[in-house]
Formats: sequence, structure tokens, C-alpha cells
Amino acid sequence: MRLLLVDDDSGFRALLRTTFEAVAVAVDEAGSAVEAAAAIGRRRPDVIVLDVGMPGMDGIEFCRVLKGDAATANLRIVLLTGLDDVEAVAGAAGADAFLVKPFRPLELLAVVERLAGKRSGSPSGARPGEGEGEQLLLYARDLRHLVEIERGQRALLENAYRQTVQALATALETKDTATRQHSQRVQRYALELARTMEPALARDTAAEYGFLLHDLGKIGIPDEVLLKPAPLTASERRLMQTHTILGEQMLGGVAFLEGPGLAIVRSHHERWDGAGYPDGLAGEEISLGARIFAVADTLDAITSHRPYRQARGWGDARREIVAEAGKQFDPDVVDAFHEREYALHEIRRELLVTA
Repeated sequence: MRLLLVDDDSGFRALLRTTFEAVAVAVDEAGSAVEAAAAIGRRRPDVIVLDVGMPGMDGIEFCRVLKGDAATANLRIVLLTGLDDVEAVAGAAGADAFLVKPFRPLELLAVVERLAGKRSGSPSGARPGEGEGEQLLLYARDLRHLVEIERGQRALLENAYRQTVQALATALETKDTATRQHSQRVQRYALELARTMEPALARDTAAEYGFLLHDLGKIGIPDEVLLKPAPLTASERRLMQTHTILGEQMLGGVAFLEGPGLAIVRSHHERWDGAGYPDGLAGEEISLGARIFAVADTLDAITSHRPYRQARGWGDARREIVAEAGKQFDPDVVDAFHEREYALHEIRRELLVTA
């Protein structure tokens, strides 16, 4: 929906524009009837919100002109005024609706939405308030309400994202039962390490989701390879390694994974020394999220049962991670592992109890 605001008070137009842009309504502005006529010629609005008290041609006369011209007669017009007899005046001018100042911004929004939907109705208006300051008070109240609505919608959207991500992780677990709860464990490990190394990364929803969905591409790997209870052949290993690219392709159009999330999905098997896959990146060419995840993933892989081997102890995992510092792993991430090892071990204990 496109709206044209016509009022000689630029501050008042700014308040109105804020109200409408908060609900994704496109807004054009004009400070006089002359400017408004030019704006209509450039880009036809769905609704015109027109102030009566303007210098030069006032709003009532401009409304008559628009309604009397066949080219603009069907434009929907809302008159804004402080006049007591506005209902009769608005009807004579041909306005589709009117509001008496001061009015509630959300009331104006409702009127505009009704007119834009082409639903007919007799002009209606608000009762006059107690003065100019009343309009600002009404704006403050409605702006707070709009903010609360926006926050609620954002929370609902965030919850939908999380439910979708969890559903994807569950779909992978259903296919690969041997790694059940692996995604949740490594996500917790990686977030703990990220909070130590780069707190902003730990707060980034894209990284959080990327840690959880890192192996989503395994959905595209045949069961005979994914679930093989023995070491893979060279050709099977190459096929398995494609899961990083498959995962990135599956999630590439998901807006809330852009940036660090997709980088984790694609690069979580890269190595610090450049001997990893799929791109052979080395050192800081690898995203920090992927470098952190590599340690978290190895920690869980060693301490969990796999189709081709039994789980090993926490001490074995620690020794291997330390031994691979500067080779498979970023040395700084290994230092973070040392610093937070107790917390990581507690995460393991907690998830084993709740499994």
C-alpha cells in the first residue's frame, strides 16, 4: 500500500510517516496542494491523508478538486482537521473519511487500511481532544503499542525459526540414529567455546543454528554409506565428504543462516594445516565458527559410539585435541578448550543424564 501525506507541518508528517512505515506502508509526502498534485502525477497513491488547514489551497478545496476530476475521482481521501462541523464539510468535499485532531495514530491506520481495501462506509471521526499537546501524548502511547507489537511478532518469528531448525535436526537424527543427540551436544560445546573466544559469535543466531545443523547434508548421503558399520572405502569417504557442500546448498536460501551459519556448515571439516575439505582452507582463512566447531565435533566424536567403533574416554579426547593443536586445530581454540574443559565436561554429564 502507498500513502500520500499532505500537510504543511513537516514535524507532523514525520510522526505520521513513522507510524505507517512501522507497518511497512510506503509513504510519499507533500507540504501543499501544489506539491501533492505533482506527487500524484509522479506516483499514484492508494490513499491520501490530507490536512484541512494548509496555506494556499486548503485541504477541503483540494479534496473537491480531486473528487471533481475524473482522473482522480476514485482516489480515497482522509481529511484531518480540528473543525467542529467537519462531518458536513467532509461530506460536501467528497472525502471518504475524516478524523478530528487530536486522533490516535492507530485509528488513522485502521481508517487507511479500510479505504485501501475499497470497503465502503460513511465518514467517521474522533472526538476533539483537549489541545495540541494531546496529539503528542496519543502518539507516544500508540508508538509504545507499535513497539510492543513488533517485539511480539519478532518473538513469534524467532520461535518459528527455532522450531524449524529443531525439526531439521530431528530429521537428520531419524536418518542417522547412531549420532542421535550429537547435534545438540556439539552445539552446546561450540557455544561454550565461542563465549570464551568471541562472545558476539555466541550471541549470533546464525552461528547457533549453524552449529546445530552442521551435518544436515548427510540427509543426502545413501544409508549404506552413512550407516556402514565399518571404515569407509576411499570412494565412500569422498561421497561422505560431499555432505558439507550438500548442507550449504540445502540451507543456502535460509536468511537466518547467512554469514557464520553457512560458513560453519560448509567448513566444519577444514583443518588448520590446510589438509581438510571441501576447500582446503588453512589457518584464519577458515571462519572462526568453523574452527571452534572442529574442536567441539572431535570432542563429541571421540567420546560417542559410532557404527564402526566404541566410544573412548574423555582423557583420550583431551590428549588428541592437544596433540592436534597447530595441525588439525587452531591453537587458540585448543587454549579455550583447556580454559573451559570443566564446563564442557559438565555439559556432557548433563546431556547424558537427560538423554
